[in-house]
This record gives sequence, structure tokens and C-alpha cells, in this order.
Amino acid sequence: MKHKTWILGGAAAAALALLLAWAFAPRAVEVELAAVTRGPFETTLDEDGKTRLAERYVVSAPLAGRLARIRLREGDTVAAGDTVAVLAPALPALHDERTQRELRARVAAAADNVQRAGSRRERADVALDQGRSELRRSEQLAQQGFIAPTKLETDRLGLLAAEREVAMAQAEHRIATHELEQARAAVGAALPATTAPGPAAGRAFPVLAPVSGRVLRLLQTSETTVGLGAPLVELGDTARLEIVAELLTIDALAARPGSRVRIERWGGPSVLEGRVRAVEPAAFTKVSALGVEEQRVRVLIDLTSPREQWAALGDAFRVGVRIVTLEQPQAVQVPVSAVFPMPAGAAAAGAASASASTATTSSSASSASEGHAVFLVEGGRARLHAVQLGARNGGTAWVRSGLEPGQQVIVYPPAAVRDGVRVSARKV
Repeated sequence: MKHKTWILGGAAAAALALLLAWAFAPRAVEVELAAVTRGPFETTLDEDGKTRLAERYVVSAPLAGRLARIRLREGDTVAAGDTVAVLAPALPALHDERTQRELRARVAAAADNVQRAGSRRERADVALDQGRSELRRSEQLAQQGFIAPTKLETDRLGLLAAEREVAMAQAEHRIATHELEQARAAVGAALPATTAPGPAAGRAFPVLAPVSGRVLRLLQTSETTVGLGAPLVELGDTARLEIVAELLTIDALAARPGSRVRIERWGGPSVLEGRVRAVEPAAFTKVSALGVEEQRVRVLIDLTSPREQWAALGDAFRVGVRIVTLEQPQAVQVPVSAVFPMPAGAAAAGAASASASTATTSSSASSASEGHAVFLVEGGRARLHAVQLGARNGGTAWVRSGLEPGQQVIVYPPAAVRDGVRVSARKV
């Protein structure tokens, strides 16, 4: 009986020891795993952009006048040489009663001046006839020797002066006639607007479209009087659109001319393609929504997708652009959340743990200097592994060396994960 008791007590002690060992044994840390893959990798600059016309034209009034109502509307298509507006002479200003009486008095004075000039012309004609008669008599008497030669010369000069006097009198009569016409025109211009001639009575001047395109804006639609150079219509060819994106100057250095661009969030079902044409040489200061001053520069992008795909786009439409700064068609990739800076003092251990093969050892040694690492899962345990990064974007990291496709890495490694710690995949 005592022997049996000892056996049972020993078995119970052994079971208790095993239970305590199991209870205090380290548990495997549950982690999230991701596979190392190979595929296309790219880095982009994401920013909002705005479409604009490559060339726009503001048609202005080439002269002052009365503008007829413009019949065009926004979106209408015009060809080069089409009439977009019509100008006519402007209506004269209205005058008060006193001014009208002065103008009528000026007409009467001009009429009297015409009569006076006519009388002077008649008097000059009489003087011319008299001079001719005197010259004929003097010539006859000079032939008979009854008068001196000087008298004949004096009569000739007198006739020449009379001819000049007639010419002057005729010119004065014409001037007086023109002044009368001016005075009468001023009186006609001073008539009330109801009796004055309208714009249709004058010669109309058509304003022509300089290029073919569409009407973007009507800067003046109603009939009105416009001055010289007044803007009337804004035209542009919507088939020649470009995109302007304002990038931070530190980012714009990577957006080189010729870089591929994807245009998204523009309202259409597909992603459009484009190319960076130029980066403007001058930057400007812009205050962000948080009140921070930023130095930005405009990047000009040309659309390379067929016109039929973005025919609905217009001027000043908002779009989203992704400027591709780096492309790798076949890159080894891991989630960016799996990569972390190499812990201090762990680079040598990471390189030593990777010395199983020559190739792996050389890549780990070179990548250790880069200061990045991942946790590989090998045999159910986490292994600290140094890697060399090429680049990273918002979701993935390009690993130049240190990993092979198909390996498992720990994503968002918790603080309990150390080199050699047992791990298990978390069940989703």
C-alpha cells in the first residue's frame, strides 16, 4: 500500500512539474505575415492639377463705338474669320437748350460768312475784269507810243494780283461753306436721341475671330458703347489642353521633362496618360490650408491619351496627377510596413545570421551599411535580416538585395519579436 502511495505521489509530482513547465514556457508570438514578391515597382508624386488652354485669345474692340448685342453663347464653335461682334458709330451726346441755341446761332453766323465770302469773290471777279481791260488798253497805247513801258508793266502786275485775289476769294468761300456744314452737322448731332440716327444708320464694322475654337467667356453681351481696346469675347481651342500642377520645389526636382504621368479623378471612367513637358524656372510662395508658407513651382503636363477619351474635359477642370519618378519592371518588393531601421548593435548579428550562404552573406554585409532590416520567418522563428533598399512608395518597398521572392516577412513587427523568437501566423 505504501509502495503504491509513493508511485501515485511521484506521478502527481511529475504531472505538476510538467504542468508548471508548460505554463511558464514561452509562447509563440502571433504576427502578421506577408510574402516577398517580384513585379513592377514605381514611385510617384501625387498632387492635384488643373487643366488650362495652351493658347487663349481675348478679342478686343479695335475702335470705340456702339457694340451690337453679341449672339454667341459660351461653348459655341467659331472658325477663323467669323464675325463675333459688330461695332457701329456711337450715338452723340445729348445737349441742353442753351447749347442747342448756340449751335443754331453758329449755323446762322456760318451762313452769313458764306454770303460775305460770296460777295468778296464777286468783287474779286469784277476787279479781275477791270484789270484785264486796263491791260488791253495799255497794250494798245504802248504800241502807239502814248504811254511809258513802266505803265504797261504796272498793269500786268495789277492783273496778276487780281487773279490771286480771285483765287483767295474762292478758297475763303469754300472754307465758309465747310464751316457751315460743320455747324449744321453739330446741330443735327444735338437732336434728341429719338430723332438722331441709330447705330444701324452708320457703317457697321465687323470684329472677326482670330483663330478657330470655342467661345469660353462673353465679356460683354448686351448692346452698349465700348471704348478702344475693351475686351469682348474670350476664345480658345479646347482640343489643345494642358495640365498645370503646383508641386513643392523639393519634389519638382524629380519631375523631369518627359516623365510619364497618370491623370486620375478627372470624372471619366479611365486613367489618362500624359507627359511632363516643362517645369517653370521660377517658384512662388503659397500659403497652405494650415497657414504654412510653401515654395511651389508649376509643372506643365501634356495629355498623350487619344482626344476621344478626354473630349469632355474643359478649361480649369480639376484633376489628380501621378508623376512617375521611378520605374522598375521586375523588382523584389515587400510591404513598406515590414522594413524598419536596423537596431543599434544588431547589424553584426544580422549579418552573422545571414552567413549560411556566400551570396546571402555578401548582400547582408553591403545592406547592413544601409541600416534597414526585416524579420524573416524561418522554421517558425523570427530572424533579423539586413536588406538594402532601392526606394519605397506609399505601400511597398523595393529591396535591391537581401531577400528572395517567396520568403515570408513579418508586417508591423510587435515589440515582443526579437531575433530567434518563435512566431506563428495570426489567423484572420
